[in-house]
Amino acid sequence: MMALFNNTALECSKLVTERYSTSFTLGIKTLDRKFHLPIYAIYGFVRYADEIVDTFHDYDKKTLLDRFRHDTYQAIEEGISLNPVLHSFQLVVRQYNIDRPLIDAFLHSMEMDLYNQQYDADGYNEYIYGSAEVVGLMCLRVFCEGDCAEYDRLRESARKLGAAFQKVNFLRDLKSDFADRGRTYFPGVDFQAFGQKAKQQIEADIQHDFDDALKGILKLPAGARMGVYLAYTYYLTLFRKIKRLSATTISNQRIRVPNPQKIILLAQTYLKYRLRVI
Repeated sequence: MMALFNNTALECSKLVTERYSTSFTLGIKTLDRKFHLPIYAIYGFVRYADEIVDTFHDYDKKTLLDRFRHDTYQAIEEGISLNPVLHSFQLVVRQYNIDRPLIDAFLHSMEMDLYNQQYDADGYNEYIYGSAEVVGLMCLRVFCEGDCAEYDRLRESARKLGAAFQKVNFLRDLKSDFADRGRTYFPGVDFQAFGQKAKQQIEADIQHDFDDALKGILKLPAGARMGVYLAYTYYLTLFRKIKRLSATTISNQRIRVPNPQKIILLAQTYLKYRLRVI
């Protein structure tokens, strides 16, 4: 019966992913089937932690996050949790030997969101590492299936991809982060005076991350390559859309890629994969 409990917990993390992110769900579905549930489990875990600090405004966020942290480590230590999202996550942590420092760094960045309203360069880099780069590294542990040499070869590219995704999110959510949460992530940027020069400097940095990430994506195991490339393509499309808009526009509205366009990107990615372009 333990198998039934495990599978039910994993299916709960899948449901969380499907409800919260169309783009990541599409990306996961194009991975080899053996990777589906483990990656859903990672996404479910990081999504719930992010919800605590970003959404639960009527509750004591610090208490909730402290409890979530405690329950996470207890689940990993004991190999079980009655919280299905944490149970599925600990299954993946134990099966794929996901490093404890990665989990520590992620939860630390979530805690940073409870207190930090503005970031200097060091804080910005620390936050991005913990909130995004380590998530890419967790997924890479799954994709490499115990091959430590392959993980070491690809880890820097995985970090760059996570960083690119997070920085694009910061640009996309510029208005809501400032207006709803009082946060300004980009160091030295005054939201009230955000202009083209600052936007272009940020975009140049993001483009560098995307370029470095692509080198690693093309070297991923075959079962992971198409799904990760699709996520890369979606975010690159969003990034290019943001680049075409003025600083004023992205400061006043949330930019997105429509679902029909995501389906087109999926079809294009599948064709490239079949033709072995990727």
